[in-house]
Order: sequence, then structure tokens, then C-alpha cells
Amino acid sequence: MADELILLDFWPSMFGMRTKIALAEKGVTYEYIETDPWIKTPLLIEMNPIHKKIPVLIHKGKPICESLIQLEYIDEVWSGTHPMLPSDPYQKAQARFWGDFIDKKFYDPSWKVWGTKGEEQVAAKKELLEHFKTLETELGEKTYYGGEVFGFLDIALMGYYSWFKAMEKFGEFSIQTEFPKLTEWTKRCLERESVVKALTDSEKIIEYAYVLRKKFGAE
Repeated sequence: MADELILLDFWPSMFGMRTKIALAEKGVTYEYIETDPWIKTPLLIEMNPIHKKIPVLIHKGKPICESLIQLEYIDEVWSGTHPMLPSDPYQKAQARFWGDFIDKKFYDPSWKVWGTKGEEQVAAKKELLEHFKTLETELGEKTYYGGEVFGFLDIALMGYYSWFKAMEKFGEFSIQTEFPKLTEWTKRCLERESVVKALTDSEKIIEYAYVLRKKFGAE
């Protein structure tokens, strides 16, 4: 069973896309089980009883939850190829810090900009653009966030890439125009087969965003 490795995931999930990129970078095969997070399946509840969320990586019957934790787990277990986290303790701490920034600061306005309306959407857009700027500043002139090597933080942020067009469409802004360095970074990341294969088509994401907007009362 693919080294007894299973991924419970849902096709639009930016968090699941991270995990799929990481597994592809390591050349690891696994069984994929599509798991709609709005439907709490018995397997999902069993493997993630605390949060009942995807993605869940199940290795030899044991669950690993939360995508950033999964990236670190994958990096440690399959350490022989393409290290994702730096070996230097300070650089490793920095990568973890910015990964945490993405999930704690970037995530909330990133969905509110397409999933809400009115003043809430306006405020979300302002906050999101500030966070995009912060992330572009952190990238600076580097090829990737970790320097010359595609790694942990690149994967953490590229997981969101499929949702960028939805953010732009409903937020009425252009990442390419406002954040040119970040745009060039995405182009470099998209040259990697692991990234291209893991990402969901942006137009499908926009269609799904419309479904969620209706669900959230934003339409």
C-alpha cells in the first residue's frame, strides 16, 4: 500500500497541495483518498478526532495532522532526497516562523477577500495586500525563500497559488502588477513538475469559490 502511506485530502485545499508538493519532491508514492471536509467521514474522525480537518497524512496507520507539520515529517522520514528545511538552526527557525506567519496572518484575509462582501471584504483586501507586500519583502532578491534551493517556505506559500486568481478576481487587484518579484518567484516555482502536478486549476477554484460565496451568504 504505497509504503503504507495514505493522504486524506480535498482537491481545492491549499494545505493539501502543500503536502502533495512535498511528497512529489521526495519521490514518495502514496494512496490518495478524496475527503470532503464538509462531510466528516468515519476515517477522518478516527484519524483527526481533535480538529476533524484535512489534510491528514497516515503513515503505517499513524496520523500526522496539520500541513506544516506534515512537511517537516516528510522531510525527516524521507531525508535522503531534496531536504526542504535548512540544516542551519537559525535558518530553520526562520523558515518555521514565516510558515507560521502564512497560516496565522495570511490565511484569514486570503479567504475573506473572496468569501465575504462589503466592509469585511474591503478590510480583508487591505490586510491581504499588506501581507503580500511583507512576503515579497522577505523574498527580496533571492531565487527562493530559502536562497537558491526550493524548500519549506516556498511549498508553504505555493500551496495557496491555485487560489491567487480567486483572490484577484473578487478582491479586484493584480498580483503581477503590485508584486512583481513575487510574481517572478511563482514562475520559477511553476517550472517544477512537483508543483504543477500538485496544484488545482485556478478556474476550477474560482467556480468553487462561487459555490462557497453562496454558502457563506456573500452572493
